[in-house]
Amino acid sequence: MRIYTSESVSEGHPDKLSDQISDALLDAFLAKDKHSRVAIETLLTRGVAVVAGEVSTEAYVDIAKVVRETVNEAGYTDTDLGFDGNTCGVLVAIQEQSRDIAMGVDTGGAGDQGMMFGMATRETPELMPLPIAIAHALTRRASNVRRKHTDLGLRPDVKSQVSVVYDEKGPRKIDTIVVSAQHAPSLTQEAVHEIVRTRIIAPVLEEYSEYVDGEIQYHINPTGQFIIGGPQGDTGVTGRKIIVDTYGGLCPHGGGAFSGKDPTKVDRSAAYMARHVAKCVVQAGLADKVVVQFAYAIGVAQPVAVNIDTFGTETVDPDEIVRRVRDTFDLSPKGIIDHLALRDTTYLPTAKNGHFGNPAFPWERTAEADRLK
Repeated sequence: MRIYTSESVSEGHPDKLSDQISDALLDAFLAKDKHSRVAIETLLTRGVAVVAGEVSTEAYVDIAKVVRETVNEAGYTDTDLGFDGNTCGVLVAIQEQSRDIAMGVDTGGAGDQGMMFGMATRETPELMPLPIAIAHALTRRASNVRRKHTDLGLRPDVKSQVSVVYDEKGPRKIDTIVVSAQHAPSLTQEAVHEIVRTRIIAPVLEEYSEYVDGEIQYHINPTGQFIIGGPQGDTGVTGRKIIVDTYGGLCPHGGGAFSGKDPTKVDRSAAYMARHVAKCVVQAGLADKVVVQFAYAIGVAQPVAVNIDTFGTETVDPDEIVRRVRDTFDLSPKGIIDHLALRDTTYLPTAKNGHFGNPAFPWERTAEADRLK
């Protein structure tokens, strides 16, 4: 028996809010110029948003306006909450993309070197690992409850963590659930515990009732209170929640973040393609659990390596799976962008509850699985 743990954070967490600002700005540039080259990072601290990076575009975007709208949409609309999109300072430090990088990208090559991973497993209907699926469900539910029931006194910053017991066959039961929910000063901890247990945790556990077996350990606001949150409580930076964004630690990560990057950056687009390929392999019945790895060199179109690990669950030789993948998919940056229509994708939703598992994202489709059989 082993216990695997994954965490998630809500849209009001300072790092996730930074991701949303970066992706909202990316969307704004792509909406006016689909060929914009964008690499934007955001830093948030008390009362200030700093936007920096490289952008080459024919578009004009009111950056401060997009920042303020995104902060307000996440729920920070009053200084009493610790951050206010209406009054926070917005500092902008953006320059043009390096011409040295552009030389390699303009000819169809990758925008950087690196490794990208994608995973699919039959543990959940969406083919995601169970711990991260439950953790995301908790933070998603917390945000929905806060928006729908403003009178409860919940605030935007929420963190969840889920530990699941595994045996050699896969996940068996939920062992521990941690939820830290920001709240108004007027709420007692007893009230917070009641709200979190009955309105957030209980409905999510109904969805995963087959994994409720025996007593579950609960830790709700284990520090004693959680009033100071968001950018007031902790500095937020784009790209600091890459494991929350992906598979919750049950899959390797190449290290590159996603948010704020246009699809010529293989950190983002190739990671999406790796997930797409992994899902198609599982859906095709070639394996029950798959991790796909791509490696790219800057300025080079095709990956320098393609590896697939099936953890002994394969129904055909893994080398044959790699051959079929290479024959079926164009893994160049242009091929990926065209196949997944990444210039026509809205990226802001990816910065809220993970980049994988949402059927609305184009890389989650599996229609191409038939071509791998």
